[in-house]
Amino acid sequence: MKYLLQNNITQEQATGFVSRLNQFNSYLKKEDLNVDSIPTGGILEYTEYLVENESKTVLELLIALYHYAYFTKKYDYIVEIIDIEESSNAMDNLYLRIAEQFDEKIRDEIFENIDIPPLGGDPDKKPEFTKEIMKRLEEKLSVEDTIKLLAPCLHGRPLEPIKRDREDFLRLSDIDEFLKLKKQEFVERVQKHQKEGTLEYAQYIDEEVVEYIKSNPTITPGIREGDKIIVTKIPYQIKKLLNAEDERMKRYYSCYCAWVRGAIKNGTEQEISPNFCHCSAGFTKQYWDIIFDQPTKVEPIETPLTGKVECKFAVHIPKEFQK
Repeated sequence: MKYLLQNNITQEQATGFVSRLNQFNSYLKKEDLNVDSIPTGGILEYTEYLVENESKTVLELLIALYHYAYFTKKYDYIVEIIDIEESSNAMDNLYLRIAEQFDEKIRDEIFENIDIPPLGGDPDKKPEFTKEIMKRLEEKLSVEDTIKLLAPCLHGRPLEPIKRDREDFLRLSDIDEFLKLKKQEFVERVQKHQKEGTLEYAQYIDEEVVEYIKSNPTITPGIREGDKIIVTKIPYQIKKLLNAEDERMKRYYSCYCAWVRGAIKNGTEQEISPNFCHCSAGFTKQYWDIIFDQPTKVEPIETPLTGKVECKFAVHIPKEFQK
């Protein structure tokens, strides 16, 4: 409780978090376990149980576990929590966006008789929804309008760190120098994770992972090729990708998107329109929109959904910055 209050959690929230952990602990006791000994897959098993019993507490539980995992340095828990929670709000945002950009009638027709998978369910089952919703979008609207809906990214990202990078961009006034600086900072960041044994988002960092990042010149933030910046997204689970012998599983561990990843795993990814990856391109677009202080065009070049191991995008540099 003290740790939560010291980390800007209100008393009411902290009380709720402790209550959720106690409930989870009671569930685990049936198997002679507790919150300090959750087996791999145990968090998902419990959130699926909550979903089946129509509990409204999944999000609060995951936040509580996230804080508890950091407090106790149980980083394996964090990896599993992120697997469950990653981009969970994407389809809810799509539901709202269709009504905003078109109208509620069209939105209701597209979502007729299908339910958005709830937070807490098995993320590998989410692509079944993606297959159907993309088919309906492209048939009811058009491919062009579907891309426009997805291009701003459906789940967003923190903007304050990008605004700080914008200051560096203005100070350097040189795209190549800016890209070099941001690459150096990223490598230093993952090296710090390696030294301290902490996570870079949802993955552990070791020397092999650091070398993978350093040796791939287009991995975050990318390199300039003419009037474009070519950027490769850092794979979701690099170590697992490197250890996987099967090409399909390499693509599975590379992909961040829970709305796609399970289809890659079971070999049905071709049933999902590749245009869905414009959402992932939008994650990169949000960054460069702020850096250039104007809307930018970002296109997927290749992704795990299209049969390649990594996500690679082309950022079109505005004319005034091309010199």
